[in-house]
Amino acid sequence: MTKFFSFAAVGLFSVAIVGGALAQQSENPAVKARKSLMSLYAFNISQLGAMAKGEAEYNAEVAAAAANNLATLSKVDQSAMWPAGTDNVADPSSRALPAIWENFADVGAKGQAFAEAAAAMQAAAGQDLDALKAAMGPLGGACSACHKAYRAPKE
Repeated sequence: MTKFFSFAAVGLFSVAIVGGALAQQSENPAVKARKSLMSLYAFNISQLGAMAKGEAEYNAEVAAAAANNLATLSKVDQSAMWPAGTDNVADPSSRALPAIWENFADVGAKGQAFAEAAAAMQAAAGQDLDALKAAMGPLGGACSACHKAYRAPKE
């Protein structure tokens, strides 16, 4: 079953990339790629969050799959997704603030914190609901630490 979810994640990632490419031909490919990656993060985190909040029944297999996806996605080499000139000032389709390129070392540290939180979630999610809930705080904190500092709010 784990192989199924791994193949499903790869398929979802492929659909997101191809679908986004067809829908927005004029958008910078790097911006499209990072938006697709962020959408995949959000999809998997929302599954875990729904279980943690009691909006969805806890399912160890689904939780483990979502956490495995996050851990895998956190290892994607994003270096080509963040070229200079793709901030929200230069590219209105982006919400990335120019501050990213002024302090890329901090962005990298925040990315590492996310990868560590994703690994902790991977270890916890399939155990039980309490373990999943305990891992949600650090995971959400890792996301918001970067977003608060480096992502423009939705207009």
